[in-house]
Amino acid sequence: MSELARLSAVELRAAYAVGSLSPVTVAEAVVAVIDEAEPTLNAFWVRSDRDRILAEAEASQVRWEAGRPLGPIDGIPLTLKENIGRAGVPMPSGTAAVEHVVPDVDSPVAASVGAAGGIVLGSTVMPDWGMLSSGVSSLHGITRSPWDPTWTTGGSSSGAGAAAAAGYGPLHVGTDIGGSIRLPGTWLGLATLKPSAGRVPLEKPYLGRVAGPMARSVADLALFLQVLAQPDRRDWTALPPPSDDWFTELAALADGGPSSGRLDGVRVGVQVDAGCGSAVDPMVQTVVHRVADAAARAGAAVSPVQPWMSERLLSDLDLFWRARSLADFVDLPPERQDLVLPFIQRWVSGAADASGERMLRCYGSIMEIQKRTVVATEEHDIVISPVAPGVAFPAESPMPWGESDQGMAHIGFTAPYNMSGQPAGTVNAGFTSEGKSIGVQVSGRRWDDVGVLRFMAWWEASEPDFVPRWPIGRHT
Repeated sequence: MSELARLSAVELRAAYAVGSLSPVTVAEAVVAVIDEAEPTLNAFWVRSDRDRILAEAEASQVRWEAGRPLGPIDGIPLTLKENIGRAGVPMPSGTAAVEHVVPDVDSPVAASVGAAGGIVLGSTVMPDWGMLSSGVSSLHGITRSPWDPTWTTGGSSSGAGAAAAAGYGPLHVGTDIGGSIRLPGTWLGLATLKPSAGRVPLEKPYLGRVAGPMARSVADLALFLQVLAQPDRRDWTALPPPSDDWFTELAALADGGPSSGRLDGVRVGVQVDAGCGSAVDPMVQTVVHRVADAAARAGAAVSPVQPWMSERLLSDLDLFWRARSLADFVDLPPERQDLVLPFIQRWVSGAADASGERMLRCYGSIMEIQKRTVVATEEHDIVISPVAPGVAFPAESPMPWGESDQGMAHIGFTAPYNMSGQPAGTVNAGFTSEGKSIGVQVSGRRWDDVGVLRFMAWWEASEPDFVPRWPIGRHT
């Protein structure tokens, strides 16, 4: 059964189309994998009822047999992060402290997935308010890596990342405000995309926040983005609807269209120093240079990119987020404040004495990050860099450095692209001697999601040895 759970969304769609596989058979296989692995991994907040999953799979099978699928993901099992609103499903934001919000209607992402026939297996977990880069939550406990339960998943899309690597369906949706899709990407070996700001409609847009696809292959990202990027008028910050040509390019990537394996004319920047935060592990630097060297051999014009961030800018961004979460914290009654994860309680207290003037200066720093990121990268089609300075850390640690307060010292490479709105993805490019995955971040020009995916697909096809051998069925 686990072999069926290894199949990509692209492979499942092709099999459904010719009738060699049934959505029902696939759903049963994936549910069996979840049943065995979930007690260890702890990826789900809410699991969909088995009978409902199978009923939706049966309906999909009827549509495929009639040659009338609802969309490119009809009958494909997938998950949504718990902060992606689904009608009737509580949204606790990863913390034991809040009264659960229960939406009356589906969010834009959930609505698009449903309209395309995707089978939602459930809502995946996140840490408290999404402000940790791990799978540690006051409500959910600890979410663990399918590669080794002693390792972190990364976060805040912790459950989505664990589900993707473990074979809980091939498609998953995470959210990202400073690295929350891409950090699980590097520490779990996944292909991920933080789309351009406004590319995927949100029900509650916020500065830097996006929702995006997480998968085990770049082709699946391209397939899923065709669904997630469907317009929804509820997002007043959304980009204009993509053109037919844009969707055609995505479809070609999903189908593994013709490629020469060359990058002639592509301008690739290489950044290994964020200019702030934690020092980069030499192993991580080696992996970035590996991709850069391969790009040069494929004909790309490769040149270094100097750091544009600073400790002050990163510290101001951190303080701005502390104040945002402090506002949520102080709205809680005292007895509920005590339920917030102690690390988060200490973290938000760092903004307790921040004045209005100080917060306005922090906002100014965010605008400076936005400007500097666009200017520093504009002469390149693609910029490759580390995702994070280091490799996967212990699952019990809320942050890479444990319980101490080092602000956001690990997101100097990722957060700038949230502020600038540029697309940025991850693809695996190496392993440590322990088998820990190391991804590279691939960022592009504003709104050029397709260009980012195209480069990632080039790497994946050129260097198949770095595509992980997924730990699906390992826990059975």
